[in-house]
Amino acid sequence: MHLLPLNADAPPLSDRELEEIYAYPPELDRPWVQVNFVSSADGAATASGRSAGLSSPADKKIFALGRDLADVVLVGAGTAVVEGYRGVKRTEVRAERRARLGLSELPPIAVVTGRCSIGPLTPLVADTLVPPIVLTTKAAPARSRDDLTEAGAEVIVAGEEKVDLHRALAELGERGLHRVCCEGGPHLFGELMAQNLVDQLCLTLAPLLMGGDAPRIAEGVFPPEPLRMDLASVLTDEGFLMLRYRRQPS
Repeated sequence: MHLLPLNADAPPLSDRELEEIYAYPPELDRPWVQVNFVSSADGAATASGRSAGLSSPADKKIFALGRDLADVVLVGAGTAVVEGYRGVKRTEVRAERRARLGLSELPPIAVVTGRCSIGPLTPLVADTLVPPIVLTTKAAPARSRDDLTEAGAEVIVAGEEKVDLHRALAELGERGLHRVCCEGGPHLFGELMAQNLVDQLCLTLAPLLMGGDAPRIAEGVFPPEPLRMDLASVLTDEGFLMLRYRRQPS
């Protein structure tokens, strides 16, 4: 595996160079949201219901780097269940990188669930070194919220009937969690887009044609108008394209 710029004469990138490319802006004073996705060349976000079938070693490296550089990993409850989420694991590379960059040992996972549908025995809660954050609503069953709290999760009420993403991100920001790495799913990405909360999209395009009715990477509510993004970097490996789009300066 050799991640290369889209330049046949360029040498493979080192891990330090990848860190520089994917680094969050310095001295953030608000939550800054990066969204990570993989898609087939014809726009499918899953293969057989999961994103893993579209991935590659290079894509997984970029995915892991996104976690390494983040203060918090944001994910929708549906994606967390389907993809079998657990807490972020400690590795030697992750430990060295995060210590060198002055980050916490591991980022917590913050899961968005309006009805507190993540149970206390799910791997996301039961198999983690860092307590997860559950972003939920006042309408969620009180017993479910209490069960998660008793299991060690931090439960944050961020809305009445529906999770208010502005409020949820503000709650993360109050905890010093400004580098937000969102890993989906499509409905959460769609909601973030509709509320103009996406600062960067890291999109891997797999050299596959899936057909069928697989979901797109973003679904749900349309934004008031298309969000203009700048193409910030392009890397390639074994036919996969790793694209990085950053919000245009206002």
